[in-house]
Amino acid sequence: MSDSKTTEELFFDKSEMSNSSVQDLLSNTLRRSDDGELFFEYEQSESFIFDDGILRSANFDTNQGFGLRAIHDQTVAYAHSSELTEKAIKRASKTVNSVQSGHDGTVNDEIAKTNQKLYCEDNPLDSIPFSKKVKVLEDIDKFVRGLDNRVKQVTASLAGSWQAVRIMRANGREASDIRPLVRLNISCVVGKNNKMESGSYGAGGRETYENFLKNDFWEGAAKEAFRQAIVNLDSIGTPAGEMPVVLGPGWPAILLHEAIGHGLEGDFNRKKTSAFSELLGEKIASSGVTVVDDGTIENRRGSLTIDDEGTPTQRTVLVEDGILKSYMHDRTNARLMGHKPTGNGRRESYGHAPMPRMTNTIMINGNDEPDEIISSVKKGLYAVNFGGGQVDITSGKFVFSCTEAYLIENGKVGNAVKGATLIGNGPDVLKRITMIGNDMSLDPGVGTCGKDGQGVPVGVGQPTILLNELTVGGTEI
Repeated sequence: MSDSKTTEELFFDKSEMSNSSVQDLLSNTLRRSDDGELFFEYEQSESFIFDDGILRSANFDTNQGFGLRAIHDQTVAYAHSSELTEKAIKRASKTVNSVQSGHDGTVNDEIAKTNQKLYCEDNPLDSIPFSKKVKVLEDIDKFVRGLDNRVKQVTASLAGSWQAVRIMRANGREASDIRPLVRLNISCVVGKNNKMESGSYGAGGRETYENFLKNDFWEGAAKEAFRQAIVNLDSIGTPAGEMPVVLGPGWPAILLHEAIGHGLEGDFNRKKTSAFSELLGEKIASSGVTVVDDGTIENRRGSLTIDDEGTPTQRTVLVEDGILKSYMHDRTNARLMGHKPTGNGRRESYGHAPMPRMTNTIMINGNDEPDEIISSVKKGLYAVNFGGGQVDITSGKFVFSCTEAYLIENGKVGNAVKGATLIGNGPDVLKRITMIGNDMSLDPGVGTCGKDGQGVPVGVGQPTILLNELTVGGTEI
């Protein structure tokens, strides 16, 4: 990717340093390293929360800084600062050089170039006036309250950011990227008699606000949040036990992301702490199961033109027809394992060193009709939406809570149930998939993944799938 004039202005023209002097300093700093880079970041962000009929908060923030990393075998030295000056970079250089004693490595400066362009460079914060953003949130509040007299409370929020990054390497190669990101969220609380329930819907992506603030879009999102709340209001208790489970398309792939996605990240497998360690080429899932991590889908929340080490993102086939084909790698773990980087080196900000992280993790379509999948189940659970979950990477064990689920009885979707949880382990659940739908869809753009204290935006997707048996935790036996 060619250097962007905007990033040069942000990181050099307005600060007390020049591009050439920083490049000389970087080359000298990393001369005895196996790898490393200088990462610059400038970010503007804003958020608005309209709650209970009033604008509760409106925040704006500007964040900038750099992170300097030197890698010696498996040792990582990292220094960062919010001060964009040559003096600050020199101090960081002394810090990372302190761990190089006795090391005589060769800098791995190979970095692929790319012409891919996955999203616009426009700043979402400037695309729509402040007054219109607040007016849309106010309109959402009034609209949801007008849907039904059971609506007791409404919360609508907007968040947007514009991030510019620049990555410099010791051999003079550079890469840069400008990343917009927006998100709209709507939630409501409904009540009947003495029972109160909530529903929510969110959407976003790497673009500006325009598409999300159109009346037809936010009205549809508001109706969906209300629908989910009413479903929960009319729900019954969940029967517990072992039973077939149908996962709906789209967002339910968050179970895939957590239950097996993290286990396929390179660092866990290099350290042999993943349940999938040393299983490349082995059958780990049912035939027909193909899973990819794809950072190249235009405008998606988890997509990146380049990762935070400068490697272009790609479509990595992780599991193909049930066979484990690849892990997700940053540069360090790829080098130590003798593999190639896959464009999955990500960091939350300049204050963090990169590590292997997912982008958009997707199960590919099968051949089954969704209606046929449901009709094949005599008695089971249909899980449509998920909330929080926990997973143990080493064992693969997971627990997920369903925010929208239904009983399946005699091949038909029945009553909505409340309090359903899914319990299992990742390696096992892949082998329990017996039917794969042809209705693959992506989530609406709301995912944030946490790992080692860092959060990054991600995406998921899948078709309707049938798990022949899974433990369901509920409120009734």
